[in-house]
Amino acid sequence: MPYAPLLSETDVADRLQQLPEWRREGDWIMRTVRCPSFRAAIDLVNRVADVAESADHHPDFEINWRRVTFKLTTKAAGGLSHKDFDMAAQIEAEASRAGEAAE
Repeated sequence: MPYAPLLSETDVADRLQQLPEWRREGDWIMRTVRCPSFRAAIDLVNRVADVAESADHHPDFEINWRRVTFKLTTKAAGGLSHKDFDMAAQIEAEASRAGEAAE
């Protein structure tokens, strides 16, 4: 059994509608969050790291001063699975909890 089954194009589109701040690029979904400070950006990444460890599903991320870009794909499955969208929802919760803004 695969790590996580890939979602159909219809399922991906439906899940993206539930996450309006996220966009798709190929087999990835991504979102950039603008934090109030560099320290807040690092704190956000640390909170997401804790969630990712618990879920055993880890985003790629890039920190650029107070902006953090999160990228998700299910590498073991070769595309997008429910794990990506579940993690994106958890990232949204962490970002909104601290008042970070979308970019």
